[in-house]
Amino acid sequence: MDKNENHTIPGIVLIGDHVQALGVARSIGQLNVPVYLLNDKRLSVVRFSKYISKFIRAPSLKDKSEFVSFLLEIAELHGLKDHLLIPANDDAVKILSKNKTKLEEWYIVPTPEWEITKFALDKKLTHILASNNGVPVPATVSPSSISEKESLSQLNIQYPVLVKGVEGLGFYQKTGAKAFHASSEKELKSILKKISHIEPSEILIQEMIPGGTDSVYSFCSFFKNGKAIGIWTGHKIREHPMGSGTATLAESKNVPEIVDLGSKILKAMNYYGVSEIEFKKDSRDGKFKLIEINARSWLWVSLARRSGMDFIAMLYNDMNGKEPEITISFEEHIKWINIYTDTWSSFKEILKGNLSTRNYLSSLAGKKEYAVLSRDDPLPFLVETLILPYLLMTR
Repeated sequence: MDKNENHTIPGIVLIGDHVQALGVARSIGQLNVPVYLLNDKRLSVVRFSKYISKFIRAPSLKDKSEFVSFLLEIAELHGLKDHLLIPANDDAVKILSKNKTKLEEWYIVPTPEWEITKFALDKKLTHILASNNGVPVPATVSPSSISEKESLSQLNIQYPVLVKGVEGLGFYQKTGAKAFHASSEKELKSILKKISHIEPSEILIQEMIPGGTDSVYSFCSFFKNGKAIGIWTGHKIREHPMGSGTATLAESKNVPEIVDLGSKILKAMNYYGVSEIEFKKDSRDGKFKLIEINARSWLWVSLARRSGMDFIAMLYNDMNGKEPEITISFEEHIKWINIYTDTWSSFKEILKGNLSTRNYLSSLAGKKEYAVLSRDDPLPFLVETLILPYLLMTR
């Protein structure tokens, strides 16, 4: 897909796919800024958005050196000097942060250097940073050897637990799951045997905080010079898979407690840019405990924009010399829904008896922002509908 290119305005080069990238593309595109989309998938619904100026098929992010070389080649080929490189997944964050100096010979790279982003991508470092700054975290251990995996009683773990990766995306790519649940030592041993191809040092075993998905909250911000310029908070209502997945239904909601906690983390990191920090409220002590940091835009970033907080526009304008105004108020109780994924997940939960039909239907009431469906930009949803069988088979 190739549309008229506008070289008078610095555009963005967006690295990513599907919902994660679509919200960014629409936010920037509505500023009449050119958007170049890079990913390795031909069947990407994002490429069909009217806000994509050009789709460029890229090599896989798994080959990091090849991808950096590719970015430098297309910069000259397509005249992308001083365009912003925007990542929409953790692999892209890692590549941009580790190669920031080299890439900045051509591009503007808002992603902070690796010495900062490593505290978001490496969950061991995340927990150390949080603990050192008075931010509560779930009890977590990491087996450092096979012998520890065989003697789990020595780890002093209270069940139920989650087994997850030190780096979330890498763990998912190797296992096909964001996390595994274990309610006993026997189950934990079985899971660790199943994922024995992963180095023990890449695994975290974490207490499962009581409460459902609706106990999970996100602090999202545009952060600069040690303070949040833009602030937005919300919470998940449903996710896929349930218990440790990504949001399928979420809502804007003011939660001041996590603003203070999240700001402590970002200030300690010396962070710049857009981020999401996820917390879960522990019903045992009433504390919000840090789950993870996304050093980038997140899945439901378009909900923040619909609520009056356009973080992507803030980032773009700031990187182009236009200081954003401090914005801390937003409209509450607007919902975001990823229609097909939420319908499928809810149907399975209804069959299991975990969700009533009445509660499902009532949860859909109110103002809504759709992940893909848009009257202004309808083609991505049409394409998603047509390729739905393919998406279900490949996820």
